[in-house]
Amino acid sequence: MLSRAAMGPLGLRAAALASSSTIRSCAVPAVWSRCMSATRDSKSRFSKPQNPPAQKPSQPASKPSPEPSQDAPAQPSAEKETTHDAPQEEIPDLSKLPDLTQGIPSTLEYETAGATDKSSLHPSEEEPPKTGGKRPKGELPASAYVSSTERRRQKMAWWAFALTGVFTVAGTVYLGRNWSEEELAKNPEVPNGWSLTLWWKRAMARMTDTVEYYQEPAFEKLLPDPDPSFERPYTLVISLEDMLVHSEWTREHGWRIAKRPGVDYFLHYLSQYYEIVLFTTVPFATGEPLVRKLDPYRFIMWPLFREATKYQDGEIVKDLSYLNRDLSKVIIIDTNPKHVRAQPENAIILPKWTGDPKDKELVSLVPFLEFIHAMQYSDVRKVLKSFEGTHIPTEFARREAIARAEHNKRIQAKARQSGMSWLSSHLGLKPSSMSLMVAPEGEEDPQEAFAKGKMLHDIARERGIRNYLMLEEEIRKNGEKWLKEEQEAMERAQKEAMKNMKSSFFGWFTPSEKEESVSTQSKRS
Repeated sequence: MLSRAAMGPLGLRAAALASSSTIRSCAVPAVWSRCMSATRDSKSRFSKPQNPPAQKPSQPASKPSPEPSQDAPAQPSAEKETTHDAPQEEIPDLSKLPDLTQGIPSTLEYETAGATDKSSLHPSEEEPPKTGGKRPKGELPASAYVSSTERRRQKMAWWAFALTGVFTVAGTVYLGRNWSEEELAKNPEVPNGWSLTLWWKRAMARMTDTVEYYQEPAFEKLLPDPDPSFERPYTLVISLEDMLVHSEWTREHGWRIAKRPGVDYFLHYLSQYYEIVLFTTVPFATGEPLVRKLDPYRFIMWPLFREATKYQDGEIVKDLSYLNRDLSKVIIIDTNPKHVRAQPENAIILPKWTGDPKDKELVSLVPFLEFIHAMQYSDVRKVLKSFEGTHIPTEFARREAIARAEHNKRIQAKARQSGMSWLSSHLGLKPSSMSLMVAPEGEEDPQEAFAKGKMLHDIARERGIRNYLMLEEEIRKNGEKWLKEEQEAMERAQKEAMKNMKSSFFGWFTPSEKEESVSTQSKRS
């Protein structure tokens, strides 16, 4: 057998691989002797190589062995000495090898321990050399890897962009056409002409009108002209959400809507003094059924919904100038100052009602609103200005107490005519007329009431309560009858509308009665 030095590095490596592979394949003790003999055979095959393996160019060349001198020992003895000093091969411990009879063991613990660090691995393939941006010979272009579906999608997108551009240009040209007579009257600052500047100005003016169509209320006049037979000199505009009702959602009950305490009394009592208008930001489809259930007897004369509001600077605005009413006689009650920012001088802002069953904020406004009607002020904005920055029910009660004390002094001094002037001066402004001075039949004369210590406000209150009680009595007696008649009228109107719609649709296919009579007469003649 040759020594390790004579076998060289590759010979030792091959012998070690052959030995380890042979020993590992002989894991069964019954064939241990055969494995050992196979190991000896492999060693004998690599002990005397006929042609020693060539070394790699990267490894340094081995030094030539010095020529043997005369005093050097013979070669056989050196071989024996080398063989004697070489360490013996260690026999592996086969008990530590994994048992493969139960399957391949898991390597999860080995991998989570960080043994498979990808940063320490070398790339198995070398990157292709760069060709300066040119495609290597034989490689297909990038378009060859695009599917036919993707090509169609890209083509359709290109056509869509092209058509969009064409329609944009055509729409701009159409919008810039010359004005008609009506349009020219509305836009006198942009005359007709064929210059590009005028064309562009007309197009932008028409585009602005189109945008404003969706930002402005649906109609220029939201309410019809006042009816002279309807004796309501003032208009009271109220809100719906968080004022008359409060809605909330819970997991247990879903959506629930609560009616504010005193809403029925507020509407029924003030309907004898004011034209009540509901102005809400809720859309018609959502708010109309709610309003009909909240006010079945129609004390709210005109309900206005989201379609009647104005959209300005990203906010919804309730513009009272579209109501077709004199703003000096209009009062709006709301819970959001942004909704009434167009006419804040006409507004009373209440805190939002959150569902408190003991709330009295809405009902506490009734005496103040009743007083405005009783005194017949020419401009309610001046009265509201005098209460600016105060809690109106509290301030009104304070002023009324002062006026009552002064009135009692005047009564004691037998100055009956000065009572009304003192009352109005302490509560705001002087009234324009005193309609309450004329007492209807069955009521006490105002002069006699003043002599008894009553104020003008007390007379108006007594008359209002009497009318309210009479109205409530009529509702109790005939309320169900009124609702039934209204329901029948609505059903008849729906049937009539459906009949007209069917006749207008089928009229294209069947001749009308007039046409049939004309054709019959022509046949007879």
